[in-house]
Amino acid sequence: MAQTTSDEAVDRTRSDAGPDRPPRGRGARPLAAAMGRVRRTRRVVWLSLLVAASAVLAQWVIMTPPLYFDPYYVWLAARDWPDIPLTQWPFNEVPHQVTRIGLVLPARLVQEALGPGQAAYFVVAALGGAAFFTGTYLVVRSLFGDVAGVASAAVLLVHPFFTMTNPFGHEITWSTGVMLPDMPGAGLFTIGMAGLVVASRRTGRAQTRMLLAAGAFLGASFLVREFLAFLFLAIPAYLALLRIPWRRNVTVGAPMLAILLLNFAHNQLVWGSPLAGLMSAAEHGGQSRDYVTRELAARSFLRAMHDWNPLGLVFTAALALTIAGWALTRDRRLALVLVWFCTLAVPLTLFSGVLDPDSISLRAWLQRYWFAVLPALLAGGFGSLTLMFRMLPAGWASRLRLKTVVVPVLAVALGGTYAVAAVRAVPDLPRDKAWNELRGYLGDHRDITLICADRRLAQTLTFYTRDMWGHPVWRGQIRDFPHYMPQIPRDATEGPMLYTRWRGMESQIAGGWRPDPAQGWTLMWRSSDGVLQLWNPPPPATGQ
Repeated sequence: MAQTTSDEAVDRTRSDAGPDRPPRGRGARPLAAAMGRVRRTRRVVWLSLLVAASAVLAQWVIMTPPLYFDPYYVWLAARDWPDIPLTQWPFNEVPHQVTRIGLVLPARLVQEALGPGQAAYFVVAALGGAAFFTGTYLVVRSLFGDVAGVASAAVLLVHPFFTMTNPFGHEITWSTGVMLPDMPGAGLFTIGMAGLVVASRRTGRAQTRMLLAAGAFLGASFLVREFLAFLFLAIPAYLALLRIPWRRNVTVGAPMLAILLLNFAHNQLVWGSPLAGLMSAAEHGGQSRDYVTRELAARSFLRAMHDWNPLGLVFTAALALTIAGWALTRDRRLALVLVWFCTLAVPLTLFSGVLDPDSISLRAWLQRYWFAVLPALLAGGFGSLTLMFRMLPAGWASRLRLKTVVVPVLAVALGGTYAVAAVRAVPDLPRDKAWNELRGYLGDHRDITLICADRRLAQTLTFYTRDMWGHPVWRGQIRDFPHYMPQIPRDATEGPMLYTRWRGMESQIAGGWRPDPAQGWTLMWRSSDGVLQLWNPPPPATGQ
């Protein structure tokens, strides 16, 4: 390091004092200073920015429209905060979503800055995605280096769990581009874990500052996703494995306690009870709509990874590699990864039906409930491969040319195969093209005063009756009805009906109902990709 500094000093001296150097203009000095700052910026900063930008680009590529139910309720809560009407629908039924102030308050700030439109929704979702993917890079880098860190982020960016998110296409999970707590909560926790790993390599005040920052990120993750608190139980084990002194648990815990107290104060002022968030989370659950047995619940992780897409195998293979790597090397970093995984896996599995299949608190067979451990699994997988490769005798590696030929060729082949398999369906995703076309149609047909739709379509439609920044382009009434009703209610036939055939995991409208020209329904408008249709109802004399 000293030699490098000296060489840089010599180079600067030569460039500034050389007799042949032409005189610089005034504009050259700020440019030179800026270039100097760029050169001095650490590589981890540039790679973090690259991963964050890639996350935003991936969200733009898939462009999931603002979705209904949980994300919509958070959006409404942010709009109304702090006067959220808990006595009115939907907040009287879903208070656990709106007590997550780590998601509600940022959404309110972005709405204030950009308006209550699709642009603000995109930014909130993008911030959550950037936190998750960047956190993955940071924690894997801190454990096993930049190559493993960038590779881990790339694996997640193109994985179907994070691209196939649109229920108007082929839906696997709700993740990238969706304003839900899973990605930002996991991202904040993962950044905090990266801080703990970096702190283990520092001493004195530098370590204290890093531990305080790590505690702040860990505590903030609870404000976004409550069940991440299970992961806090192992913080003493994390520090012990990282060989950080026991007394430093207090340093990590101090900002976490401050955040908890701040949360209590907020809940008292807004909800009237400091424990409103915890009570809401504890009361959330009950009889699941899905078929659940104790045996099925015990296999929740395997079901989440394998029931939805074959590429979920990546994560179970990473877990197997981590276990094998730790058994062979006894490396403390792999032990840290396994503790991280098990600390969340055990309660997730228990509360998904192992304890009581008739009272489900967490649906752990859904992939997004496992987002907080996916970075750990990738760290363990890449780390195990690295450590086991180093265990090979030096003679073998040189004779087989593993470092120079075999490993690079194998990595490119596997990476290319995975990337092709992961992104092959992305061009077929519908994005929000149909919805933007509907926005334009409504702007040109303001004589339409009423649109009827099932509740899911109606909630998404509210974003497309306004422009990107939230200014109205159509001021008519939206009349909605629950999609699970056995038949379409009569008052839903008093105006044009917005219809789609659901292509994701969502159930069809009224058990499979669709507008039928034989019964007098006439098509008014259809999107170019066929995702959305607007139908005129039958005349009253032939109505249903």
